[in-house]
Amino acid sequence: MKKNLPPSLYADTARPPVDTPPVDGDRRVSVAVIGGGFTGLSTALHLAEQGTDVTVLEANEPGWGASGRNGGQVNPGLKHDPAQVEADFGPDLGPRMVAMSWGAPDFVFDLIQRQQITCEASQTGTLRAAYSEAGAAEIRASYEQGAQRGMPVQLLDAGALRTGTGADRYAAALLDPRGGHLNPLGYACGLAQAAMQAGAKVHGASPALSVTRQDGGWAVRTPTGTVQAEQLVLATNGYTDGLWNGLRRTLVPVYSGVVATEPLPEEVARTIMPMASSVYEIGKVTVYYRIDRGNRLLMGGRCRQSDAETPEQMAFLVRYALRLWPQLRGFRWTHGWNGQLAVTTDHYPHIHEPADGVLACLGYNGRGVAMSSAMGPQLAKRVLGGKAAEIDMPITDLKEIPFHGLWKTAVAARITYGRIRDYLSV
Repeated sequence: MKKNLPPSLYADTARPPVDTPPVDGDRRVSVAVIGGGFTGLSTALHLAEQGTDVTVLEANEPGWGASGRNGGQVNPGLKHDPAQVEADFGPDLGPRMVAMSWGAPDFVFDLIQRQQITCEASQTGTLRAAYSEAGAAEIRASYEQGAQRGMPVQLLDAGALRTGTGADRYAAALLDPRGGHLNPLGYACGLAQAAMQAGAKVHGASPALSVTRQDGGWAVRTPTGTVQAEQLVLATNGYTDGLWNGLRRTLVPVYSGVVATEPLPEEVARTIMPMASSVYEIGKVTVYYRIDRGNRLLMGGRCRQSDAETPEQMAFLVRYALRLWPQLRGFRWTHGWNGQLAVTTDHYPHIHEPADGVLACLGYNGRGVAMSSAMGPQLAKRVLGGKAAEIDMPITDLKEIPFHGLWKTAVAARITYGRIRDYLSV
């Protein structure tokens, strides 16, 4: 297991991390980024590539949070279909949001190629799958909207899905070949290295203890020093705390977990996901899975709303995998882990400018690998261009969620209810 990282398959198999020592003393920079996940690292990389003096402050190590613990799926799009996005945001911004978000996987895989990041990247497509007739109708509507907008999407029927997934559960699926999967911790480590090579400073073990206005800019205090910056980017997503007043209460942190098998024999692995795409189901509670380069099945979904470190703590995911592929019986499940992602009430990512010189970006609603990466150049453009710089996502006011303190109880109840309905295919 890598130093200072939670236990997971990725901690055991990802490329070595770069050295990111804590802040040492006081310094001045142009931009301070708080959060060393995909959003913060991509923003720092794209600022540094344009000659900006930028420092990333991460409380633990780059990739410690959801960026290094997610299912590794590089999925296109937003939670809502293109027509809904365009209706919500109008004829100018709406289509730009659609183009940016559905094209985000291409951005990720191009970035990996450009920076030569070792992270088991595989652009083999994303399947959005339905197992009920109502879900199949939803899939068909999504396909029609994508095709009308020139997207390279395909509609697969039940027969094609039996062949492609090795399971007989699905009625229809949307295949987008731009999607795929990767080792997310390896990707985060590679982004950190790329940002540093471009000139950014990245500091682990440097939690931001306070942010105060100072000399027309912002002073970020850490346990080992203070960083004074002209501008500030808050990129803390599911691990947002009380650092900036009210920001934590604009989102709901939700745990998602993953379990992984031992490496499967080739003859068994070939019967599970022969298409080699990543899959996520549409349902009350999303389940997602893929086969990695080592022939391990990684099965993920919503789970207990507290830390988990073993597959036994998420046994429902194992049971579901056996329901799809009975041939997995007898094989060991070697890893289980979870982490917090950020959900917003409207299911859109949120970008805020709560004060002059401050940007906050968070809330990817389970689509963080592609979207948070693609937000990097968007946020960099806004930092450098100021309020005159138009970007391809809306900038909204901070709005706290009513009764936010009840979120844990509400989420747990909603997951239980949704899992029962999904199991019964209601």
